[in-house]
Amino acid sequence: MSDITLSAAVRQNLLTLQTTADLMSGVQNRLATGKKVNSALDNPNSFFTASGLNFRANDLSSLLDDMGQVVQTMKAADQGITSITKLVETAKAKANQALQTQSQYERAQYAKQYNDLLKQIEDVAKDSSYKGKNLLAGEGNDLTAIFNEDNTSKLTVSAVDYTDTTLSGGLNLSDLAKAKGGASALQIEGGKTSVTFTNGSGNTLTSGSLISDATSLELGDVLQLRTAASGGGTLVSGTSAITIGANTTVQNVVDEINKAAGVRAEFDEKTGTLSITSNDNVYLRNTDAGAATPAPSDLASLTAANFTAGSQLLMDTGSFAVGDILKLVDGNGYELGSLEIGKKTSVNDLVDFIKDFNGVKASFNSGTGKVTIESDVSLTLKSDNKNFNAAAFTADTDGVNVVAQQESGFASDEAINKVIDRLNNALSNLRSQASEFGTNLSTVEIRQDYTKKMINTLQEGAGKLTLADTNQEGANLLALQTRQQLGSTSLSFASQADQTVLSLF
Repeated sequence: MSDITLSAAVRQNLLTLQTTADLMSGVQNRLATGKKVNSALDNPNSFFTASGLNFRANDLSSLLDDMGQVVQTMKAADQGITSITKLVETAKAKANQALQTQSQYERAQYAKQYNDLLKQIEDVAKDSSYKGKNLLAGEGNDLTAIFNEDNTSKLTVSAVDYTDTTLSGGLNLSDLAKAKGGASALQIEGGKTSVTFTNGSGNTLTSGSLISDATSLELGDVLQLRTAASGGGTLVSGTSAITIGANTTVQNVVDEINKAAGVRAEFDEKTGTLSITSNDNVYLRNTDAGAATPAPSDLASLTAANFTAGSQLLMDTGSFAVGDILKLVDGNGYELGSLEIGKKTSVNDLVDFIKDFNGVKASFNSGTGKVTIESDVSLTLKSDNKNFNAAAFTADTDGVNVVAQQESGFASDEAINKVIDRLNNALSNLRSQASEFGTNLSTVEIRQDYTKKMINTLQEGAGKLTLADTNQEGANLLALQTRQQLGSTSLSFASQADQTVLSLF
């Protein structure tokens, strides 16, 4: 190109066009990138200052993402505490329900439901994790929120352990003892015998008649109620020997026999018959050895036998009388129900009465004559009749007792009140912990908002150093395009001036 010679005017116009083209390229680059500083060559000071601001903004953006995850983890824990609080309040309601009833069975059911609620509390605590971090699962789950790029500003949220309700550092709520039932049996057996008293004229005696008027007896005879026949056995407990005197009546004999527990004596004046009903073998014996009447001799003998399911309770046992009230009460003295004994009340009726209540089972074994009672809680079948459940002519003072192997944790008012106190402490703990988590959550959210604004400030500052003014650059481009057009026109004019030489030829 050095061999080509251009005129000064053409060369000047070419330089101008080249400069304009360079300027247009720069303007177009700034418009395309939106930046006035795209590299250190454009403006070293602005470029490196803006890079520093952008690097910090990027670091804070990463921390902002982490803060967002911290917030979500704390929200998961807060939701867990809210649900646990509701479950603890429900458990407290169960305890109050138990306190409002004296039924041991109902209390045992409430205790079971209480334990189920504690299990749900533990499950909720275990399920309150977010991305493997659980603030309700204790050790190893502490959460740290970092607020600046050099880790000098941070917040540590300590985890609590609600996955085990028994922990003293957590809710301190233990499972209640479950009721374990027991069993007992009521022996139903007995027999009945009778003896008819008539006088020498063949007339029957009345209750007020002198017993010495009976043809089989005389003054001085000694009557005893004994435990074995043929002169054996002993005097039935609770009774005394009756020496027939001038004033001894039939009613005196009846009254003495009725002193024996489990024995019932009745006299029918129409027939002159003395009936003896007993739970055990008894014998009414004349033990006098006087010459006038051979002795000893049994006036009446009774051999006890087991009842059948259809047997009437009054038939051959001394344990019951018409109008007796049987009551079924639990260990708290709570009455489940009562049964009045009538003339036709059977063993089956008694069994049906007992097993009619929740948590109680009853069955009858005709082979042994026993009514077996099984109950989930301590239970007593008692009667207002001292002869009820008498054995070996000894009165039963407290009825048939079913002693539970273990009472429920709600068995007594005192135990329930202790549980309620622990529940109140647990609720206080939960509310305090919820408040602490709430404070920490607010702190993280405030720092999150602050970080967003700081990132915006940093990016805005970097932009002021590097971003182009598109309006100005657009105007520059338009001016350069105009300059380029004028330069082209000027170059054309310069070329035409050189071409005038050709006119000479």
